[in-house]
Amino acid sequence: VYYLQYLFLNDWNFCSGESLQPASFLFPSPEVHKKEDVLVQIAASGPDSTQPTILFSLLQAVYLAQEEILITTPYFIPGESLLEALSIAALSGLSVKLLVPGVSDIGFVNAAARSYYDELLGAGVEIYQYQKGFIHAKTLVADGKLSVVGTANMDYRSFDLNFEVNALVYDGDFSRQLRDVFYDDLENAERIDPAEWADRPIYKQMVEKVARLLSPLL
Repeated sequence: VYYLQYLFLNDWNFCSGESLQPASFLFPSPEVHKKEDVLVQIAASGPDSTQPTILFSLLQAVYLAQEEILITTPYFIPGESLLEALSIAALSGLSVKLLVPGVSDIGFVNAAARSYYDELLGAGVEIYQYQKGFIHAKTLVADGKLSVVGTANMDYRSFDLNFEVNALVYDGDFSRQLRDVFYDDLENAERIDPAEWADRPIYKQMVEKVARLLSPLL
């Protein structure tokens, strides 16, 4: 909570040009940790950031996984580093599942996202398209032990341009609950068949390739 309040104040000052200082009642001294406390790490990015902290935190979660990676995101334009990390995980024998909307609210962004599917499917990543409305959850669960939740999509804008904040929750109980939610959502999704995907019309593939060139702007 302390760090989230600090981020709000920092973002406020950046956007407003003010120089508000932290008040003591908003930033009390941290209490002594209790046994039931859960370890939470905050990752934030924005136009005022010098490093793509959210991207780095997602990469960390992927690299820490040993068995399973479950991702839900409404917009998926991962960039080369995250694409490579997910592909390596799948090729290493991990179960990697990606849940995205079946119908996007932004067509050209959806085309850019689909341009990454060939590489992921080829590496063994399972991609599912949600059919019951538009899914807007932004989560990652690794091994049912580590979860990432927050405001950030898996796209360039969230990594570099927008003010975003994610929480990495190192807790088995919370992560298993989030894992259950993922599999509940999967019941309303259709898995992309790699063979059928490879046989999609050429004109769609061309649109996707053009959209990918503009990925850093999307």
